[in-house]
Amino acid sequence: MSSVVIVGSGLAGWTAVRELRKLDKVLPVTLVTADSGDFYSKPMLSNALAQGKAPDQLVGTAADAMAAQLGVRLLKETRASGIDRARKALLTDRGEVPYARLVLALGADPIRLTLAGNAADAVLSVNDLADYARLRAALDGVRSVAILGAGLIGCEFANDLAAADHAVTVLDPAAWPLATLLPQAAGEALIAPLEKLGVTWRLGQAVTQVDHSESGYRLTLGNGETLSTDLVLSAVGLRPRIALAKDAGLAVNRGIVADAFLRTGDQDIFALGDCAEIEEQTRPYVLPIMRAARTLARTLAGTPTPVAFPPMPVVIKTPACPVAVQPVARDAQGRWEIAADERGVRGLFYDADQRLKGFALTQGHVDERAALTRQLA
Repeated sequence: MSSVVIVGSGLAGWTAVRELRKLDKVLPVTLVTADSGDFYSKPMLSNALAQGKAPDQLVGTAADAMAAQLGVRLLKETRASGIDRARKALLTDRGEVPYARLVLALGADPIRLTLAGNAADAVLSVNDLADYARLRAALDGVRSVAILGAGLIGCEFANDLAAADHAVTVLDPAAWPLATLLPQAAGEALIAPLEKLGVTWRLGQAVTQVDHSESGYRLTLGNGETLSTDLVLSAVGLRPRIALAKDAGLAVNRGIVADAFLRTGDQDIFALGDCAEIEEQTRPYVLPIMRAARTLARTLAGTPTPVAFPPMPVVIKTPACPVAVQPVARDAQGRWEIAADERGVRGLFYDADQRLKGFALTQGHVDERAALTRQLA
């Protein structure tokens, strides 16, 4: 019987296993993961403080229990080092794992800024539960936190940490928060509500250097100004893990290049989740990942099925200023129509034919999300 090997135990990997088991109870499946393999909701990492949850409370199901429930061979704490496509074997630090079909659900790594200074390597980032446990330990006794990056993760952590009485400073070269997702008026809508919570914004400024100081760290900005803080958290984005695929001769771009069936250039190797670039787009959000995993499960179970992505708005976890956005492609041609009132900001993006292609909603306008999504569909 042919076997499926899945590399990665994040949302993409475990969802693919669960969906596959709904369709095929006996197909041999091996899950290979470099970490513990425990199942947890990664999006919860950026609002766990507000929920009063310790890192260990975020685990939904332990890896061994998941493997037993789903009838999966689990190889945890196992690093994949290569793919022998000719012999159809995954190479790991625990030996070779043969496959009939291989799913790369490798995830992504935090982008590391190039920083000068003797404390550049002390900058924390959070990409998994182990990272988050280190952050929570480091926060003990800490008053001030500097967050590098005013994107989605940076803003969510800013809200969560400030709500827990940490003095938060957010620094970003962009002129407004969430600049890659939201038009200016919608992004600027976050500034005052988070300031009221205790967030200080240093926008239009890049951090160039991080040094140790007597009380913590000293940050040097591009304009020469300095800032003192007790802890530094980097949240400047993620970079898909493509090295394993690239070394195996598979096509890579921003992510591992895959078609609508999630197939790479090798018909027996698939890419899924944060590491995948499906039909020229990366989709590093929960709903698209789950939809792709369900679709891939049908293909792996014997019914080749292309994935289709309907409009799936992103809800940003900033309770001080709720935000929902249907992202617009960076190269999209069209215009934003922006309206602001006492309920917040409502931005609608129309193409040249006056078709609604995206939206950005803040505060009270967030409850228009479902109706606008139906218009997009």
